[in-house]
Amino acid sequence: MKIHFDHLSGKLLEGISELSDILDISITDGEGIKIRVVQMEGPIQVALKDGQGLIRYQESIHFFRALGLFLEQARERALFELTAEPKFDFNGTMLDVSRNGVLKVAVIKQFIRYMALMGLNGLMMYTEDTYEVEEQPYFGYMRGRYTASELKECDDYADLFGIEMIPCIQTLGHLQQALKWGYAADMKDHADILLAGEPKTYAFIEQMITAASGMFRSKRIHIGMDEAFQVGLGNYLKLNGVQDRFQIMNDHVNRVLAITDRLGLEPMIWSDMYFNLLANDYQGALYNVDADFSDDNMSRIPKGVQFVYWDYGRRDQNGYEQLYEKHMRLGSKPIFAGGIHMWNSICPNNGKTWMTSQPALRAAKTKGIREVIATAWGDNGNESNHLVILAGLQLFAEHGYGDEVDDKLLTRRLAACTGIDLFESLNALKYMDEVPGVSEGNHWMANPSKYLLWQDPLLGLLDKHVEGEAEAALPQHYAGLERRWRQCKEQFPAPFSRLYEFYERLASVLVIKSTLGVTLKKWYKTGQKDQLAELAAAPDSPLLVLKQRIEALRLSHRALWMSTYKPFGWEVLDLRYGGLLARISSTQDRLADYVDGHIEEIEELEAERLPFDQNGLTGRALEVNVSYQAAVTASCFI
Repeated sequence: MKIHFDHLSGKLLEGISELSDILDISITDGEGIKIRVVQMEGPIQVALKDGQGLIRYQESIHFFRALGLFLEQARERALFELTAEPKFDFNGTMLDVSRNGVLKVAVIKQFIRYMALMGLNGLMMYTEDTYEVEEQPYFGYMRGRYTASELKECDDYADLFGIEMIPCIQTLGHLQQALKWGYAADMKDHADILLAGEPKTYAFIEQMITAASGMFRSKRIHIGMDEAFQVGLGNYLKLNGVQDRFQIMNDHVNRVLAITDRLGLEPMIWSDMYFNLLANDYQGALYNVDADFSDDNMSRIPKGVQFVYWDYGRRDQNGYEQLYEKHMRLGSKPIFAGGIHMWNSICPNNGKTWMTSQPALRAAKTKGIREVIATAWGDNGNESNHLVILAGLQLFAEHGYGDEVDDKLLTRRLAACTGIDLFESLNALKYMDEVPGVSEGNHWMANPSKYLLWQDPLLGLLDKHVEGEAEAALPQHYAGLERRWRQCKEQFPAPFSRLYEFYERLASVLVIKSTLGVTLKKWYKTGQKDQLAELAAAPDSPLLVLKQRIEALRLSHRALWMSTYKPFGWEVLDLRYGGLLARISSTQDRLADYVDGHIEEIEELEAERLPFDQNGLTGRALEVNVSYQAAVTASCFI
């Protein structure tokens, strides 16, 4: 489509140039649709009448969203007028780059382009130790850490579109990778928690804050401090005896705020530790609405910091509203951080994302919360690629400019913001885990595509959950998904073709692997040695076919990873694939030894299969959430 503008700044033109491939437009001196551009306070407005276009916007980010809306409508209609009042002052995403997957600069820019057209104006890169601290050469060593110039480049690019990049680091817990080296020996409370009160700790924190804040133009900084549940109970306890842990936290926050004040920064922290420390039934609980927020306790909490309320599991709007109100007692409106569920899984759990984000964002608008962010964590190896979160980002974006959000709207808007009709296929990735036997929406975050891939074929720690109806249903289910992802692979351009090739390969593996252990156990117990012999050595043995499919999956996964992330961290997944292939070879050897009479029994297959006991929740069939380590062995992992 050809367009030309009346009154447009050079910076906005530069941004449009970066988006031209997505938008499929060319800017001319006089051909095509003429669009008058007006910057003024108030809602976004786009209109087309008598061949003349209009875009009214307040902030740069609103212009880019408005441009995408205008073009979307202009391709369908010759006459329209739309207005939208932004519901949030800050609406963005936090991309986890600390769980091995360190996004390439080019891919961060790709996300920035999509965010610009969605109208999302905030971006945090969650960096525990994956950024450069000049004084600490082991900080982020061999972890793919960003250089200062890389993050400055991203910040400059985001600024083209009016997107604020905010440093997002840790200054208390979640620092195990940084603290594992010898330089940190004197400033550890626990393996992943800094030693509060220790002078060396605050010199180290100042180095981190100075480095991180120096990479971005924003004066805001997220300094973390979540989930440090053992603070004051490790080396601190040995050095200082039993102390009031609420006061330990307050003293630590005060000392870190003194650093941010000195550097002229505006800090924010996660809020969970205050709820945790003030909960009357403290057992590591998160966000207990009955936490003791008395005037006396509130007066002891340091001032001058904004609190970030994260919640990834609540499903009722009233519950969110109660906790927003509770946060107000901390002295200011919180930032809400929801989750686009992609962690500890190989695929996104979009059902969970929708069930939690819709009520959370509706409640935020009801209670006047003006800042929200969508987190995308990579826990347990970052096996799921960050590209899968785009549908969830669109959900946050549409809540930021309207009230009612449904899949029809999201389908149309995501196509406009990416240039590709992606929504339905991205949303359907949830069916890799939302298999027969898993309830609609997958609230319990079951991850069978992960645990059925990695679990040991001889030990079958999750096989009890596959017995029965699932045994018949799973191969057929994954065969259907294999065909579906193959079609998507052929339909979409890179990088999405690589994404769907990966899921095609994963589904092909699970056609065999999902029920392999149950079949092995059944044939062994019923004395079907001919079938076991065929598994062990036949030229067309399912185990040989499986090994070929796993190697194809590994290569596909590696290609996707290397196109998205820095190479550091991939070695963890190589080790997982290599371990899986080795255990299948050992399975073949054990079967051969048995059918050839070298051993009288296969002890692993003699062992009774029990439900996977996860916090006493053993009766949910396939509805369990399992880490890699727990799926592969019941023995000591290290």
